[in-house]
Amino acid sequence: MSNNIKVALVGAGAFGIKHLDGIKLIDGVEVVSLIGRDLAKTQEVADKYGISHVTTDLNHSLAIKEVDAVILCTPTQMHASQSIACLKAGKHVQVEIPLCDVYKDGAQVVELQKQTGLVAMCGHTRRFNPSHQFVHQQIQAGNFNIYQMDVQTYFFRRTNMNALGQPRSWTDHLLWHHAAHTVDLFAYQAGSPVVKAHAMQGPIHPSLGIAMDMSIQLQAANGAICTLSLSFNNDGPLGTFFRYIGDTATYIARYDDLFNGKDEKLDVSQVAVSMNGIELQDREFFAAIREGREPNASVAQVLPCYQVLHALEQQFLAT
Repeated sequence: MSNNIKVALVGAGAFGIKHLDGIKLIDGVEVVSLIGRDLAKTQEVADKYGISHVTTDLNHSLAIKEVDAVILCTPTQMHASQSIACLKAGKHVQVEIPLCDVYKDGAQVVELQKQTGLVAMCGHTRRFNPSHQFVHQQIQAGNFNIYQMDVQTYFFRRTNMNALGQPRSWTDHLLWHHAAHTVDLFAYQAGSPVVKAHAMQGPIHPSLGIAMDMSIQLQAANGAICTLSLSFNNDGPLGTFFRYIGDTATYIARYDDLFNGKDEKLDVSQVAVSMNGIELQDREFFAAIREGREPNASVAQVLPCYQVLHALEQQFLAT
């Protein structure tokens, strides 16, 4: 590997652009290849960011010897298979959340990572958002212990659109995508694995084929509990909102802002070098490559989250 880490980025849509914007702020990293479904649109994004190589085929980019690492911002259903392709090609890989939508596929990614020794990381951004990092630091310092997390994940997506309001070629999923954020974050912040999980889902959408409303309850081995409500039917306010209830404080995280239980805003601007969670997770990915270590949110670390999601899916299938 040269002094600069050379990256291929797959997916020129809303999330790919978030990564491109973050990478611009990181020294010693260069995106040298951009892969997208629509060549003309991908070329347009590449021109804006000064990326020389454009293709619609991931294999073309994996064949470029100078490419050290790949970031995957593709449809959920492609994440595990593309991660495996990258590792087999000898490339470090960061795959956007979720790692998989079938547990055994995620387990195969983890097994291959162990065999290759390459860095493989999943974009569990909540681990990196400064608001949640602040809470984690309080926990690590012994100043705060979680009794309960109450989380609301609410969107209005009755049609198949992405974050930019553009038609999607694939269907998003409350369980395998949006619940993954909270299931992982709960275990991470509690410092204890999830040992009990129960869920209910609402009616299946007639054309999207997914449940549009969901309720999940979790308990960690240390006794902490989490209640998660998710909806694609909620007509505002939109986003994910977290309430941490603990022994010494209550914290409320709204996007990158953090408040105490009295709704007083806390300053988290000095928690990390940026307030951008995507940039921070990218920084961790590249630092792990340079330092030859396991990153925070490695595929091995987040795999237990997907085991929980699998168990919840089995509950749905049984009813």
